[in-house]
Amino acid sequence: MKPLDGIRVLDLTRVLAGPYCTALLADLGAQVIKLEPARGDDYRHIGPFLDGESALFHLNNRGKHSIALNLKDSEGLSLAREIAGKCDVLVENFRPGVAEKIGLGPEILREANPGLIYARISGFGQTGPFRDLPAYDLVVQAMSGLMAATGEDGGAPLKTGESVADLLGGLFGSWSILAALVQRGRTGQGTVLDVSMYDALYSLLTTSHALHFYGGTLPARVGNRHPLSTPFGCFATQDGQVVIAVLTPAQFARLAQLIGQPELPEDARYATDEARTQNEPKLKAMIEAWSRNQSTEAAMVALAEAGLPSAPIWDIAQASTSPHATARNLVQQGERPVVGQPVWFDGEKPLATRAAPGLAADQAQVLAEFCGVDAERFAELKEKGVIA
Repeated sequence: MKPLDGIRVLDLTRVLAGPYCTALLADLGAQVIKLEPARGDDYRHIGPFLDGESALFHLNNRGKHSIALNLKDSEGLSLAREIAGKCDVLVENFRPGVAEKIGLGPEILREANPGLIYARISGFGQTGPFRDLPAYDLVVQAMSGLMAATGEDGGAPLKTGESVADLLGGLFGSWSILAALVQRGRTGQGTVLDVSMYDALYSLLTTSHALHFYGGTLPARVGNRHPLSTPFGCFATQDGQVVIAVLTPAQFARLAQLIGQPELPEDARYATDEARTQNEPKLKAMIEAWSRNQSTEAAMVALAEAGLPSAPIWDIAQASTSPHATARNLVQQGERPVVGQPVWFDGEKPLATRAAPGLAADQAQVLAEFCGVDAERFAELKEKGVIA
C-alpha cells in the first residue's frame, strides 16, 4: 500500500502550483480527479511538446484522472458538488473569490461534507491588500526579497532559473493537506487551508531573515558565493569551475594546506569565518591561484582526498544521468520520463503508476463511480454540453 491509498482528491487547479501539489499526492497513492474546462488546463497548450502533448502538463499531472464539466451549467455544477461530497480533499488555485462565485466555495461544500479538507493555493493568499494581484511566479519572486538578494556583486537583481514560488506553493499545499488529514483523523473535521505562494517563498529566505532582523543589514548580491560564510562558492579551474564549501576551522586548515598556504589559519584576516568573509576577494585570489592550475576533475579529486565538500557544476543532462541519480531513481523511465516525489518510504519510492491523462479521458469512469451516471445519462449529458 501507498501512504495515501483510499484518499480521494478533487483537483480544480491549473498551470503549476496546484497541479504540482496534487501530483505529489497522486505519487503517494491518492485518487486525484482533475476537473478541467472544455479547453483543458492552460498547460496542455504550453510547449515544449512531444507527439502533440505538453511536456509541462505531462510532468505535473502524472497519476491523475481527467474529467471536463461545464460548471456554468447547473447540471455540471451539481455533478462537481456531488464528486466533492465524496472526496477527502479539494484543491483549487483560482483567484480569491472565484470559487465562491462559481458555486464551489468551501462553505457550501463543507456544509455537505464536514470532513472535507479544502486547500486554496494563490499568489498572495485569501486576505491582505495584495490578495487580488496577479499570481505569476516572477511577481512573487520580485516582491518576496529573493530577487533583491540574488545576482552578481554590483549587478542587477535576478530571478531563479525555475518557478520556485509556484513550486513552493504546491509543496506547502501538499504538506498542509497531509497535516490536515492527520488532524481530521483526530477530530473528524476538515479544514480550510490558505496557502500563499508569497508566504511560502518568503518563509524560506532564512539567510535574508538573519541578516535583516538580527544583523541589521540588507542582504547584498554576492553572486555564487555564500553571503555569510567563506570560502563557500565557485572557483575557476583550467576548464571550468569547481564549487568549494568550507565552514569549519578544521576544513579551512585542510584547504589552506592543500593550496600551499598552511599559515592562513593563523592570520587574523582569515582566522574566523566572519574575518574570511570580510576579506573574501583576497582569499578567493589565493584559492584560484591553485585551482586555475587544475582541471575541474583534478581539483575535485584533490579536494575529496582532503575531505573537503566540493562539486562540479552540472547541467540537467549530467545531473539526470549520473550513477547516483540512477541509483536514487530520480527519473522514472518509461514511454516518457517522469520526475516523481523524492522521498523513500521503508526503502520504497512511491511514484504514480499512471501517466498524465488525456483531456476528459476518465469521464465515464469517474461519473459512474462518484455520481452513478450510467451510459444512457452519460450520452444525454454529453449531448447537452454538460460534459466535454
